[in-house]
Amino acid sequence: MIQPPYKRIAVASAFSPRFEQVLAEAKRVRERLGSELNLIYVGEQNDETRARFKSALDELELPGDSTIYYQEGSPAEAILQVVSANDVELIVAGALEKEVVLRPFLGNVARRLVREARCSVMLFTKPDREPKPLQRIVFFVPEYSDHTRRALQMTLQLAVQEGAESLHVIRVYTSFDAARATLRANQEEATGDPQPEARTLEEEEEALDQFIERAAAPPEIAIEGRCIRGNTGFAASDFVQAVEANLLVVPVDPSTSSTELPAHISWITDVIPCNLWIIR
Repeated sequence: MIQPPYKRIAVASAFSPRFEQVLAEAKRVRERLGSELNLIYVGEQNDETRARFKSALDELELPGDSTIYYQEGSPAEAILQVVSANDVELIVAGALEKEVVLRPFLGNVARRLVREARCSVMLFTKPDREPKPLQRIVFFVPEYSDHTRRALQMTLQLAVQEGAESLHVIRVYTSFDAARATLRANQEEATGDPQPEARTLEEEEEALDQFIERAAAPPEIAIEGRCIRGNTGFAASDFVQAVEANLLVVPVDPSTSSTELPAHISWITDVIPCNLWIIR
């Protein structure tokens, strides 16, 4: 049996029209990736809230003794406080995105969770009472690190459980990358200092293929590695929409990022092209 990557998962709950849908998605995530599902409610604990949670847990066949954290305050601050105080490893929430100029934008609470949570975050743009399989997954490679490799292996585990049709592993290749590659030979000759990160597009594609191979993908998952040319991370967002992906996975190494995300992935705090999984 494969060890689940998360021991403690929590779902941010609010009695909104999508309350049961988000809770149903969180149940599916718990079954795939974790062993314990807790709930976070921003507001007062009283007879009414206890009754509504009992009804929802019964309806979704979740344990009636599931832990519910009640925290008053502003939604984002309250959720972040509970996550930090209770060693939550993955927070599940609705994205509450808005459609602006043909791009879906993250809501304020979701944006803060992505930027500030010290744990992994999974956001659902259109949660469903009967969760649909995540058939098309895109994994974004910000760097070839051990953390990114482990995140890819976790994504492969989820892809197998979901019976995914495809998994695209992508990396954005910018004009700045191309310029660095052009200057590489002169720099190496002048300084004698190798520039291993200054790759041509062909070298980047080869490095990506080798990275995928090291992740040891199971044979039942079709993986396509691709370097996408573009000057911003929005090129990755456009690709996700073009392949009609159900899930975008972005690794964020907690040892190298604080409340500010690295510049090459900061775009995810604004635009969410589909369901989003931030792996910390």
